[in-house]
Amino acid sequence: MSESPTPPLHMRRADFDPDPELEAMRDAEGVRLVRTPPGVDAWLVTRHEDVRAVLSDTERFSNARTATFQLPGDQSSEEELAVLRAGNLLAFDPPEHTRLRRILTPEFTLRRIRRLEPRITRIVEDHLDAMESAGSPADLVSSFALPIPSLVICELLGVPYTDRAGFQRRTGLLLDVSAPIEERRAAQLESRAYMAELVARAQADPGEELLGTLVREHDDLTTDELIGIGGLLLVAGHETTANMLGLGTLALLRHPDQLELLKKEPELVDAAVEELLRWLSIVHSSTFRTTTTEVEIAGRRIGPGELVMCALLAANRDPAFLSDPGVLDITRGAPGHLAFGHGVHHCLGAPLARMEMHIAFPALLRRFPELRAIEPDAHFRSFSFVYGLSSLKVAW
Repeated sequence: MSESPTPPLHMRRADFDPDPELEAMRDAEGVRLVRTPPGVDAWLVTRHEDVRAVLSDTERFSNARTATFQLPGDQSSEEELAVLRAGNLLAFDPPEHTRLRRILTPEFTLRRIRRLEPRITRIVEDHLDAMESAGSPADLVSSFALPIPSLVICELLGVPYTDRAGFQRRTGLLLDVSAPIEERRAAQLESRAYMAELVARAQADPGEELLGTLVREHDDLTTDELIGIGGLLLVAGHETTANMLGLGTLALLRHPDQLELLKKEPELVDAAVEELLRWLSIVHSSTFRTTTTEVEIAGRRIGPGELVMCALLAANRDPAFLSDPGVLDITRGAPGHLAFGHGVHHCLGAPLARMEMHIAFPALLRRFPELRAIEPDAHFRSFSFVYGLSSLKVAW
């Protein structure tokens, strides 16, 4: 019988907690050369202070240079790679990154996102109504956590919600580091072809949704850039918040003192959201950076042209960052956490994600005050770039 595959060190968890080896490595070494799922070696940075330093320094730690790096077995031409990177903010450094970010930032300001609050509230209540009508028990992931952010991002971008099964399947493959590289590449090309159709429709008849707005107001964006922007926002816009809603609910259910506190004092929701973001750190790591010169991290000298990645969970659980980092405490608010990244690549959609969680968690607990998980073992997605649950059976 073959052994079960083991996730790479930065992705290994004991339910919510980082692997003890990862924490020991952070406390003793701080940085280590590790083998990553694509089959290449990278320096894994684990301490909060060092992670902040790497993520804030685009001159010495480049995203753009990594974007031109070809993985083993990748036969793509330079032209093909350039097309695939177009519009993807994570594939660029300033000033090109700055140009793209400046175009998108107005769409994700807190003021703009607040206009969506009534619609998000309605979407949340509609799904709670459907759960209540269908009756207990239910799968919280498929009935609540996944469809709410999916519908929100679909409406925001101008993506038909009826297409969700297709884009969720492709996203799942893209983020599954255990899937064969050929399957992930095929999913990437399928996703691109799908978004190309939506961009073509928006170019022919631009509506008020984000894709239409970008077509109408930014004629300096190429078609390839529009496709890249749309693809990145669609994946990031539903996958991260969906997993925060599912995993965050399970975390509260497994910490009844924190759950009761949030029920009793719903005004703590903003602090609770920040602490859940820190404590769960569902995005295991940053994307790869490439060193442009010799650097020193945690006393280790690393030469130019080396790959570097940051372990966000290890950094957010660093005792040098805050006291009792392994304790879930919804009263502390976790200022300075790195769950949304840091620096120029800090998550563009953070205000939207916070808004969705701010609305969804209290609404769920108000509607089902006796909510409980009914399976002893949760179904964690151990090999996904975004940690979460494939299902969560609940009753009330």
